[in-house]
Amino acid sequence: MDSLKINNRSITLVDHVEDKLLDYFKSKNMKLGDAIPNETQLAESLGVARSVLREALSRLRMLGMIESRTRRGMILTEPHILGGLQRVIDTLILGEETLYNLLGVRVALEIGICNNIFENLTDKYIEELEQIVEKGLVFENNLYMPVSEHEFHSKLYEITGNKTIMQFQEIIYPVSLFIKNKFVDLIEPVNKELIKKGAIISHRDLLKYIKSGDKDGFRRAMEMHFEVYHRILMKNNFKKAKTA
Repeated sequence: MDSLKINNRSITLVDHVEDKLLDYFKSKNMKLGDAIPNETQLAESLGVARSVLREALSRLRMLGMIESRTRRGMILTEPHILGGLQRVIDTLILGEETLYNLLGVRVALEIGICNNIFENLTDKYIEELEQIVEKGLVFENNLYMPVSEHEFHSKLYEITGNKTIMQFQEIIYPVSLFIKNKFVDLIEPVNKELIKKGAIISHRDLLKYIKSGDKDGFRRAMEMHFEVYHRILMKNNFKKAKTA
């Protein structure tokens, strides 16, 4: 595909037209639900070929920014914030470095939502967490069955009341599971070490902090709960430093 350079970065013609479309919507002060001119009008207004315009419009449809409606033609719609991310996060096609980075995002986000959890906590949520913990299946060395791990942490995301955070949990979960399976030989000795030191934090321990209303204690416990992930991330950073 033809490409050009703008601000010293190479972009395709479709990239350029996509940017022009977004600028056009902004310049016309378009809002959600507003009708978008047809392809012929858009191509003339933007000074581009209809074939390239169609591909740019197709990208915006994939992002959920535009829809075609009967009798109304194309309209501007609210994009799926994490829709594009959901399509590309696949452990089979992402590089190891990207997977490490995503794991780091998950850990940072989950520690970051501690305040939100306590702000939205209800007796019903506590009861649901108790049920998850009671039926949770744990292997040796504090390794949880995937379903137990997923249910507990998904419930924490749900308590925040933030739908984007909840959607992110569903996207990032396969990455966490992949890394835990890949580095099981590293995770087990770390957990054994933490157990020996009395520093292991289980889901049951986290629930105790929630039930007692100890927000600061819960945050510290969450950091300790993710200690094994911190070790994996530190190991990766050390490996990168050696090869730099």
